[in-house]
Amino acid sequence: MRKALVALVLTVVAVLGTATPALAHNVLISSDPANGSSVAAGPQKISLTFDQYVQGADVNQIAVTGPGGGQWAEGPISVVNNVISAPLRPLGPAGKYTVGYRVLSADGHPVTGELSFTLTAAGTGTPATVDAAKSPGSSSQAAPQSGSTGVPIWVWIAGAVVLLAIGLTVALRSGRSVEEKN
Repeated sequence: MRKALVALVLTVVAVLGTATPALAHNVLISSDPANGSSVAAGPQKISLTFDQYVQGADVNQIAVTGPGGGQWAEGPISVVNNVISAPLRPLGPAGKYTVGYRVLSADGHPVTGELSFTLTAAGTGTPATVDAAKSPGSSSQAAPQSGSTGVPIWVWIAGAVVLLAIGLTVALRSGRSVEEKN
């Protein structure tokens, strides 16, 4: 019985030790424009890069709010593996622009956050209309989205559970065989 308990503990430690990265949600690793940066001219699009695959789903959103509260993201959101982007209207007043995002991570959980950049020279653009601002980044057109060749996280977790069950079964049977011989 003692050997079975030791085998069980070692198996649990091995599974949890190797599964830790798989249990983490997506993390934003970079953006264009970069968080906290100052730009002289407004970018044509916002791009967010995550550490893991982002699922191409209708729930993915990017909203860009300007100094006066106007919305500047407009058009379909694009998802390519771990990069999500949205086109922007030509920016208007100089000042701080806040980028809010909500994406569906590889493990199926939504990830939200925000960052900002500063426009140093005023542009000539105007914010989106009220209708466009109600659903940031959405469009009636289908968004171009690409799949990934990566394996979903749930497959790795299910595999770890199966390995744990196999290890436990082998450990318990080995323990019984030794006890029966004694």
